[in-house]
Amino acid sequence: MVCRKSGWVGFPRALECLKRAAIMRKNWELTAEAFDKFLAWLHPNRDEAGKKYEQIRRHLVIILSCRGCETPEELADETFNRVIRRAQQMADTYEGDPAPYFITVANNLFYEHRSKVRPQAELPLDLPQPEPEPSDDRDYDCLDVCMQELKPANRDLVLRYYRENKQAKIDHRKQLAEELGIGVNALRIRAHRTRLTLQECIDDCLTKAPAI
Repeated sequence: MVCRKSGWVGFPRALECLKRAAIMRKNWELTAEAFDKFLAWLHPNRDEAGKKYEQIRRHLVIILSCRGCETPEELADETFNRVIRRAQQMADTYEGDPAPYFITVANNLFYEHRSKVRPQAELPLDLPQPEPEPSDDRDYDCLDVCMQELKPANRDLVLRYYRENKQAKIDHRKQLAEELGIGVNALRIRAHRTRLTLQECIDDCLTKAPAI
């Protein structure tokens, strides 16, 4: 997805990706109108909103990957769906940068996803879905700090590695490996090592950063 002066051309593609992620939600359907309101909440200027969408999504994918999530792209899209759904009611009253709220929702979704993988005793079906905890922007801030501490080549690798979805992701990583003159497996190992370094930095940063 890219942004141009004539308009954010990634809009149709982003909307389609999020619609696919929302298929399992029977009580709500993602519409172009809802997505428009969501983008306006991110930024009044559509191009800037598109850039912020891409930036937040990439941050979510990196953070989820660092935590060992096997499907970071899918969980990032589901995070956006949940936020878009809530943005229809809270956009007019929400104050501050929306990015930390995405991190909070993604964290809750990650723990929810992990709990489903582990065997658990059956719970009543009518339990209310918990609301996200108050936004804590430490994850987002620490990721920014740690990204800057990476060597430029490794920082560029992370930003380019965690792009696209499904087949596009595979094709993109093949192209990236060719540009670097290494095999896809070697690229995967290099990205994994960089991810571990990033995770260690984030964990250390979180232990030092005061909770809000």
